[in-house]
Amino acid sequence: MHTSDVIIPSNERLLPILPMIYVAWSNNVLTPSEIEKIRAKMATMEWLQEDDSDILQQWLDPRTPPSPEQMQAWLIAIRENAKSQTDTSRRTLADLGAEIASIGGDNPKIRCTSKELCEALNEVEKALYVVGPEARKEILTQKITREKFTEKQQPQFNIDEMTDFLDGEYAELHQKIKNLLRDPMFKFPEKKLTTAEHREQVRKWCAEISKQGWGALFYPESYGGKSDLARFIVMMKNLAFHDLSLVVKVGVQFGLFGGSVFFLGTKYHHDKYLARIGDMECMGCFAMTEEGHGSNVRDLETTAHYDRKTQQFIINTPSDSARKEYIGNAACDGMVATVFAQLIIQDQPFGVHAFIVPIRDKDKNIMPGVRIEDCGEKMGLNGVDNGRIWFNDVRIPRENLLDRFAQVAENGKYTSSISSASQRFFTMLSTLVAGRISIGAASVTVAKTGLTIAVRYAEKRRQFGPAGEKEISILHYPTHQKRLIPLIANAYALDFSLQYLTRRYAEQTPEDTREIEVLAAGLKAYASWNATHTIQTCRECCGGQGYLAENRFADLKADSDIFTTFEGDNTVLMQLVAKGLLADLKQQFHEMNWWSMVKYIANQAAVAVIELNPITTRNTDEEHLRSASFHAEALRYREKSLLMSVAKRLKHRIENGMDSFEAFIECQNHLVSLANACMERVICERFQHEINTRATESNKPILEKLCALFSLNCIAKDRGWYLESGYVEVAKSKEILRQVSKICLELKPQAVHLVNAFAIPSQCVAAPIAK
Repeated sequence: MHTSDVIIPSNERLLPILPMIYVAWSNNVLTPSEIEKIRAKMATMEWLQEDDSDILQQWLDPRTPPSPEQMQAWLIAIRENAKSQTDTSRRTLADLGAEIASIGGDNPKIRCTSKELCEALNEVEKALYVVGPEARKEILTQKITREKFTEKQQPQFNIDEMTDFLDGEYAELHQKIKNLLRDPMFKFPEKKLTTAEHREQVRKWCAEISKQGWGALFYPESYGGKSDLARFIVMMKNLAFHDLSLVVKVGVQFGLFGGSVFFLGTKYHHDKYLARIGDMECMGCFAMTEEGHGSNVRDLETTAHYDRKTQQFIINTPSDSARKEYIGNAACDGMVATVFAQLIIQDQPFGVHAFIVPIRDKDKNIMPGVRIEDCGEKMGLNGVDNGRIWFNDVRIPRENLLDRFAQVAENGKYTSSISSASQRFFTMLSTLVAGRISIGAASVTVAKTGLTIAVRYAEKRRQFGPAGEKEISILHYPTHQKRLIPLIANAYALDFSLQYLTRRYAEQTPEDTREIEVLAAGLKAYASWNATHTIQTCRECCGGQGYLAENRFADLKADSDIFTTFEGDNTVLMQLVAKGLLADLKQQFHEMNWWSMVKYIANQAAVAVIELNPITTRNTDEEHLRSASFHAEALRYREKSLLMSVAKRLKHRIENGMDSFEAFIECQNHLVSLANACMERVICERFQHEINTRATESNKPILEKLCALFSLNCIAKDRGWYLESGYVEVAKSKEILRQVSKICLELKPQAVHLVNAFAIPSQCVAAPIAK
């Protein structure tokens, strides 16, 4: 006899078992070993007769699984016998079986109290490994009201007001640039462009930026600018909503090349080049990086020998490792280049200096002695014409030395207003700071774009749901919230930090220079790493749709990935941050007298007593864990502790005879951890400052939640260190994790509104899944 021949139980003795048999087959969980366990359990059910056992054996035969008709017949039989059961409590399949049994009274529908039956049914349910309460509800199709799965809520803040808050004092410029990006000429091409077509398209877009007067924003007014470096960075930040090749092209032409002429040159160079750079009549390159040196600018190999007889510098590439590598504008458009080379006068080296070197004539023919090679296809940014450059006895006039900080007279005499060669070198590298700030700001923009696409998609994409009910938005799933919502908090937090850095840079005094360079290095690294992580996470959160080119993640991922490398490799930049902190610590101790030192040590001891006392380390109160003071203190404590511990490690090694370079190498990972701690402390403090000074009644509550989420997530990610250092105990560490998840849940209904406040032009989002 086949299973399909047995449609319904021949008697009510089999009904108590039927719900479990039905669920087992519907979930396809019956393995041979499980079937044997169930048969053994059922053999102990004394009320079953021989015929009943034969039927059960057929139902449990893996060679003849029930047909769809048989499954439907079983379901009908179960519901018919359980139709008066309206109890919605979380009961098991064993309970359901007992309730519909024919044992226990004249009415077969009353709950059976037979201890033997209940125990037997419970044993069978355990053998099946099914989730009984949920399976029971599915069988009886009980409807449940689920308020937490309702549609998205209205915003709890004013979105336009939040946009203005994010844009800050340059809200009008933000709007102007976004309006330009909405123009049809900036519409993304409908078909994939070849590299040549992409480069030409980007050049046309760049020309429009120049036409608007935005390329020359930070040049003096006499050269077509506004003397406003902050506005230039804001412009770069907004262009990053569009094609990132355009951002890089604009950055190379007006920022790096134009910036090198402006910052390192004098009036002669300004008069000759700046206006022509601003209107793109003179396209140029920033030729610093070499194949064999990368971040090590001090040891570049390219040489510039001074010839006193002709009053010319002779530029040479002494080896293939000295070729200028990955130079933007070099492959096609560049006419001249700012070349960084070792200045040599009468065989005496004077370190790295910058020179203006023509590389093409007015007809775009490559100049004699210059060799240029196209870098070709890259992982991304193929709208930028990167190239390699070699020089072979290329002669340039003495005036082509960018001589703001160092001069070479006709007779070869070298003079400089900066006596220290090291200080002179770092001053000449100041052109990189604006580029790093711009890349950091653009990285935040990239993260905002990815989040806007992923969060909008998550709100409308539905998948799975409670039995018998419609599917729910994937943003309702805690795993999805935990992946995306902390990244929204990161975007807000980093935005405020980079705005602060932009203002500091634009208004800097000589005393600010080193601190700004450290901040620029650290925030560029932190923001670009965050962008890379954000884009990857958003892509994954959009599933297969995120893999389609039309939804932008392919371009965002390929084009922004290099942000972690150019304008300074992130790991190298983080070491620069750590060295800056150590230098400040050394200076702090150097300036202290004996009494100041005693006060400093006493203060450190007092902080340890307050922050490491058992009441604080065990405090799991929500108000405490969400307080701004706890966040700031915890992040400051980590930074200070890491700084003191790495300083002690370095001091110990150097005092025992180790070379300082080798000591730094041994402590490299520790240094990067210190730099990361410093940046997270800075970002937290700037976020809190913006809330305290600019937040409105409408947006303050949600901004405080975002700030708490950013800070707690930073602490949670490094909770191993906090546990090891005794700053928190296990219960507090666990509660911090719980609070991160809880805040994500609280912010979930506002997630779409929070990304809408980024106010990205729809033409730039351009992803079908985000509409």
